[in-house]
Amino acid sequence: MHARAEHWNTIYRQKSPEQMSWYEPKISASLYWFEKNKIPLRASVIDVGGGDSTLVDDLLRMGFQDITVLDVSEAAIQRAQARLGALASRVTWIVSDVLDFKPQRHYMVWHDRATFHFLLNPEEINTYTRLACQSVEQGGWLIMGTFSERGPLKCSGLPVKRYAADELTSTFSLCFHQPECIPVEHYTPWGDVQPFTYCCFTRS
Repeated sequence: MHARAEHWNTIYRQKSPEQMSWYEPKISASLYWFEKNKIPLRASVIDVGGGDSTLVDDLLRMGFQDITVLDVSEAAIQRAQARLGALASRVTWIVSDVLDFKPQRHYMVWHDRATFHFLLNPEEINTYTRLACQSVEQGGWLIMGTFSERGPLKCSGLPVKRYAADELTSTFSLCFHQPECIPVEHYTPWGDVQPFTYCCFTRS
């Protein structure tokens, strides 16, 4: 098993959602971009690193019909499927490390608030940015949330790369433009503050 998958499967099997630092019952910072850009309900959406996130619940509730959730952890996806019950059949679930992902289609929205900041070396970062470029259709959106330059140095025992808005913009400038970035203060379930950088880009 891939070391990254083993790490995250262990985390998800040992902790409840409320014990995860990133847990939010409603991911308002991500939903903000869907509402602000009036993203149509027919849009194809992929949530990269979606795992056990509640974003899929809200997207289904809003009426989105073409949702894919990708995560390296099978345990995380199984937990999300159990939570959604019968609604889980309306979602496409993919267990894969994003760097190994070979998309068979294009998406209108690529969302990630969980994966990108764990990629540390330039080769992995370049692989990811090229994959996003290839996967998002012209005129589509990239919604990216990462730890900000004031954010934590580690998450769940792993080092992370922190991004200010200008660095995140530069990193995805190959084919994503017209960025709008906002600082977001995420509160962990136990009340700590984690500063995030959230950007929404257009695929040009």
